Amino acid sequence: MKLETPVFTAEAALKAAEFGVDRIELCSSFQEGGETPGAGMLSFLKSRINIPIFVMIRPRGGDFVFSEVEISVMEKEIEILDRLGADGFVFGILKENGGVNEKACRKLIRKAGEKPCTFHRAVDVCRDPLEAVGVIADCGFKRILTSGGEEGVEKGLNTIMKMLELAGNDVIIMPGGGMEPRFIEPLNSSGKLKEVHASCKEWEKVSFSNSRMYQETQVLRRLTISRKKVADFKKIL
Repeated sequence: MKLETPVFTAEAALKAAEFGVDRIELCSSFQEGGETPGAGMLSFLKSRINIPIFVMIRPRGGDFVFSEVEISVMEKEIEILDRLGADGFVFGILKENGGVNEKACRKLIRKAGEKPCTFHRAVDVCRDPLEAVGVIADCGFKRILTSGGEEGVEKGLNTIMKMLELAGNDVIIMPGGGMEPRFIEPLNSSGKLKEVHASCKEWEKVSFSNSRMYQETQVLRRLTISRKKVADFKKIL
């Protein structure tokens, strides 16, 4: 089984590769749950690491019902990031009625060419995640990142296991969202689990004092990757 980890900084990406992650999902804007990263960061990382880099294609935070203008921007981002060496793309587009926007998704998949695409956790806010499995597979996606329609994998375990059964060999179901090593055994009870998505994140504290703006020392946090958390997953996988 493979471990994919989302990263939001170049330092975290380098650590993920060093610690043994099999693939990274490159994003910006942790607070928004992931948006399209900069072209410069992808170009830099492709020159430094050898593991596959799948790139988030999301023009903004919020919902996943994108306008024609936003979909055109997503096309252009795929075109640019493809030239810079992206190994795959991660996106998801819904209709206002909560269904998968097949037309828009197929359009972006065609733009991605031979590079694999993942339908991300937009599936968890669609009207019926189970119904969506077949639709997403028919569009041409190679995998679905999901927490089973819940806020995290723990609550969505039963639905994820149903999705694994429904998917068969048509599309990879990749559990993610609060993923922990202890969930691997129950998820793999049918022997169909192939990949997991886990942040393996930790926060580094950075303290500084700016007397012009603050009366007290400010403590900020820097998002990075935990070597131990990666090792805990790899041991089981």
